[in-house]
Amino acid sequence: MPALEPDNDTSLESLVRKMRGEIIRLSHRKSVPHLGSDLSCIDILAALYWRILKIDPNSPTDPDRDRFILSKGHAARSLYVALAYRGFFDVALLDTFNDPGGSLPEHPALQCVPGVEAATGSLGHGLSLGLGMALAARISNRTSQVYVLLSDGECNEGSVWEAAMMAAAQQASNLTTIVDFNKWQATGRSEAVLALAPLADKWRAFGWNVTEADGHDLAALTDVFLTNRGSGDRPTAIIAHTVKGKGVSFMEDDNNWHYRIPNTEEVAAAFTELGLE
Repeated sequence: MPALEPDNDTSLESLVRKMRGEIIRLSHRKSVPHLGSDLSCIDILAALYWRILKIDPNSPTDPDRDRFILSKGHAARSLYVALAYRGFFDVALLDTFNDPGGSLPEHPALQCVPGVEAATGSLGHGLSLGLGMALAARISNRTSQVYVLLSDGECNEGSVWEAAMMAAAQQASNLTTIVDFNKWQATGRSEAVLALAPLADKWRAFGWNVTEADGHDLAALTDVFLTNRGSGDRPTAIIAHTVKGKGVSFMEDDNNWHYRIPNTEEVAAAFTELGLE
């Protein structure tokens, strides 16, 4: 299918509702969990793929392209849906998600489909990968920007903070990390599992330029990304305040949807709320 190019925030919001519906449909049809994690970050992906990233679906390996790494690889479904709707591959391929031997595994594999920049899902590795890409771009005198999406629970990993220190030391201003701060992880509230607060101050203490934003406000996200694109002499961390399960009232802020699979009636109810058929 051709790339979809919403020309304003209202039409992009409409597209995001469709992508939410696609994510829910795939969870039901393929019996794959992590639905709440997909729904919390799809607005961030929409802002990046339709408003920020310098990419060409027809030339997915262009050496001058921007890079996006989904470090929270358990939300692979959201990445695949965004890539398909952006035109990197046919939407029909989404129906093969998680099929044995298929090209859309439950966690992303490197170049499993055009647009996937890294194999992720073993949490804590994506920021290091992104830093390497950012430094490689600088060495090659390219203007590419690198964006890495972390989960808040992923910030439990020491490797995240090793990469954060190195990025600051190298003044990697072409690197941006976004923390999908939905306040939950697999077994409970993020703050209760391992104290994250004050999260923004932690990133500042590690030498990063830090901004907080509403992770479901497409216009605000776009402004934050544009304002901080390659600015200054420091990497940028955007703390995106999100809601797990966003978009469907009975899923929002309910950590049961980290593992639950929606049944037929729940899919229908979700589609009604999203205004989809």
